Amino acid sequence: MDASTLWQRYQEWLYYHEGLGFYLDISRMRFDNAFVEALQPKFEKAFADMAELEKGAIANPDEDRMVGHYWLRNPDLAPTPELTQEIVSSIEQIEVFAEKVHTGGIHPPKAARFTDIISIGIGGSALGPEFVAEALAPDFPPLAIHFIDNTDPAGIDKILTHLRNKLSSTLVLVISKSGGTPEPRNGMLEVRKAYAGQNLDFANYAVAITMPGSKLDEQAKSENWLMRFPMYDWVGGRTSELSTVGLVPAALQGIDIKEMLEGAKEMDDATRVADIKKNPAAMLALAWYYAGNGKGEKDMVVLPYKDSLLLFSRYLQQLVMESLGKEKDLDGNVVHQGIAVYGNKGSTDQHAYVQQLREGVSNFFLTFIEVLKDREGASPELEPGITSGDYLSGFLQGTRQALYENHRDSITVTIPEVSPRTVGALIALYDRTVGFYGNLVNVNAYHQPGVEAGKKAAAVILDLQTKVLGVLQSEKSALSIAQLAEKAGASDKIESIYIILRHMHANNRGVVLQGNLSEPSSLTVSMG
Repeated sequence: MDASTLWQRYQEWLYYHEGLGFYLDISRMRFDNAFVEALQPKFEKAFADMAELEKGAIANPDEDRMVGHYWLRNPDLAPTPELTQEIVSSIEQIEVFAEKVHTGGIHPPKAARFTDIISIGIGGSALGPEFVAEALAPDFPPLAIHFIDNTDPAGIDKILTHLRNKLSSTLVLVISKSGGTPEPRNGMLEVRKAYAGQNLDFANYAVAITMPGSKLDEQAKSENWLMRFPMYDWVGGRTSELSTVGLVPAALQGIDIKEMLEGAKEMDDATRVADIKKNPAAMLALAWYYAGNGKGEKDMVVLPYKDSLLLFSRYLQQLVMESLGKEKDLDGNVVHQGIAVYGNKGSTDQHAYVQQLREGVSNFFLTFIEVLKDREGASPELEPGITSGDYLSGFLQGTRQALYENHRDSITVTIPEVSPRTVGALIALYDRTVGFYGNLVNVNAYHQPGVEAGKKAAAVILDLQTKVLGVLQSEKSALSIAQLAEKAGASDKIESIYIILRHMHANNRGVVLQGNLSEPSSLTVSMG
């Protein structure tokens, strides 16, 4: 296209939301009008289905539950008055709790104020709070937050070592829907042990964010933890940032949660318009569908041109890939759907993988995130009339143009600044886009059977480890790994047994391996 035609296309496919100061440009995706018209019937169904979803339709038949994260930012939309009141009450509860913590009305036994937070969670209970903390926490927050988001012992040690002199003023958030997910349970047990090691009663520092009646809720209740906040079965982990999961840690860091919710509500309203060109989530879903031929044939590269949005691509990675990565569609057909997501930040990545994006395999489309406001206050001129923010903007425009010239498509999302309101709006925008796209490709965006399969497989390995150790403890002489597997009744799992033994041997857990380590079948094993 020549410059004037491209300018016309830009204006035709530019969306602007005045209240949010938000722009969306999909003009650099090369679909044509015929493509849009062909998708119109699918979109009409998607608009209708999304409206039913918000009214409380069962969207996840696997778990017989509704999907109601939209109600969190507009409680009046909840299908019953009881649910509306529950949501309103939980937000009030969060604000009151945060205020009391900040003023010292709630404080630890041995200090006048809490100074830090350890937030223990996994997946959606970690990625959203981490993204929001990076994007919005003030430079000197009332409480500094630290995340345990894995069951990696060294990672846990790093946090606990960093806080070893401040545990007595550190609040612990334990975030787990069921209370039985291994990673947060393990983190809680390790942190609890660290508190006991300093003669601190863990219950005086602990806050549970969980489903009412869960194992964690019952434990927190019986031990008289500092506070319990509810999670809801109608909010999935990857869409939980604007629930207690994300709002509690945000409020404690001094982030304006009402503004986050208001920004999300405004974006939700915008994405209810049943017209593709007037609905930013529909426009994004259209662009995604075009890019990957409705089959996820191209990866989504997310490139925010703002350091504070560094973790946005990680947040979107879970939201998009866990929601859309499905083996079967809603009719039971094997479709292997999904869109792979990765990214870091601009302009750093112009000195990294953008080289391949420009000239290598054309297996992606790019989403630029542009932030109009450079910084608080005026910027110094580095050259006459040129600031560092001008360079950043120039790099974004230059990369977008260079990619387009080489037939690489891109989307540009523009926000006025990084604020609670705009971050809430971005979260809502992508929530809704995933819902629309899932509808277009006929998959259930609200369940995650693959994740559950991985958890079950891990449990089988741990059961196997217990059996293997039982056999070793009863044996007086060393065994080959094949003999050990046979005695454990698990000859078909010999490779897993070898990996278990190697791990335990490396950690001085009483397992002794002897022989040539490069030839596993030659090894003998015993308890030392």
